[in-house]
Amino acid sequence: MTVKITYVEAFDVPDAWFNLLGKVLDEGREYTVDQGSFVGKRRRELGFVTLKVTNPGHRPLVPQIPPGVGIPPPPTMEYVEEYYHSYFVGSEKQPGEEYTYGSYVHEQLLPLMEKYEKGPHTNQGCMTIGDASSILLEHPPCLRLIDARIQDGQSHLVVYYRSWDLWSGLPVNMAATQLLKEELARALEVEDGEILALSKGLHLWEHSWEWATCRLWRDNSGSR
Repeated sequence: MTVKITYVEAFDVPDAWFNLLGKVLDEGREYTVDQGSFVGKRRRELGFVTLKVTNPGHRPLVPQIPPGVGIPPPPTMEYVEEYYHSYFVGSEKQPGEEYTYGSYVHEQLLPLMEKYEKGPHTNQGCMTIGDASSILLEHPPCLRLIDARIQDGQSHLVVYYRSWDLWSGLPVNMAATQLLKEELARALEVEDGEILALSKGLHLWEHSWEWATCRLWRDNSGSR
């Protein structure tokens, strides 16, 4: 059996989220987790996803749930702002946290910008999340790299997630990625560009299948 590659091109983050909900429900492999988080829980997962968001800076950055749908909304922009500063790029770790993304990213941001100030066409602007000991963690980082590209006067980011929760994880992560890209664009005095996102584990947990069905205006049979 070969791994199926799913390609989605979206206008902004909410558009990407909406389209991927349908992809996971319709094409995702259903299985029961036997190791890691939520052992014994079922989820639907795409084999490999390539996502291109052409206008990720378009507001709102997080999906909005229409009135009357009656399902839990993804996190708010206020939550995203806090997440971005405290977890995504901040260097501080809270008690009980083995890592944050920022504990790896923070110390790489200045060298990243220095590389682009020396030569905007470098291919070396790749920040890694995790190290050799991460494989031993009970819950290793899901985000593993943030790869930057300055091209034609625009700042682009490529991110890779080994595992990615679509319902609440992707909206927050993509919004935070956009905030980082905007900061880089301002610092380097270039325009804001696109986001490419890759994952071998984009999924919906069983408890969110019904929410996704409702958001897509489908009934339980899958019909619209």
